[in-house]
Amino acid sequence: MLTKIFGKKSDKNSAEEKKTKALKERINKMNLSELTLYVKGKFDALEVNEEGLVEVLKRLLSKRDKEHYFLDERDDDSKLKKAFELVMLCARNKGVTFKAMELIAQFAKQYAGLIKAYDRKHKEIYEERLKKSVEKANEIIEAKIALRDKMNLLD
Repeated sequence: MLTKIFGKKSDKNSAEEKKTKALKERINKMNLSELTLYVKGKFDALEVNEEGLVEVLKRLLSKRDKEHYFLDERDDDSKLKKAFELVMLCARNKGVTFKAMELIAQFAKQYAGLIKAYDRKHKEIYEERLKKSVEKANEIIEAKIALRDKMNLLD
């Protein structure tokens, strides 16, 4: 009897692992527009969740090849703007986690020169907006923790 119970749990865990693996593969094949639709929750095939947000941010931090990251100074301005907006969308998403917040901060640090150059060229303020998005993500996480603490107190 116990083996049946444990067997079902492992089947459930393996099914969740397959879903997570499929999600990661799907996100790694998406372009910036599709990633934006996913984070906004308008991508019908996939539901936005914490793992998905982390994977989107990891994709933006990944390398295309041994020398170049996903974003490069040779990229079009529209691609850079979409990527910056996508990071800020991830920060404002309700599913943001501490891991995602760390990745957003890493994004701001990794692409600091690129962000400053874009801001100077287009008279934008993405550097400041990215810092504010990290603060917003922190507020969302703190609210989640406070809610969890209240729920634990009620139990």
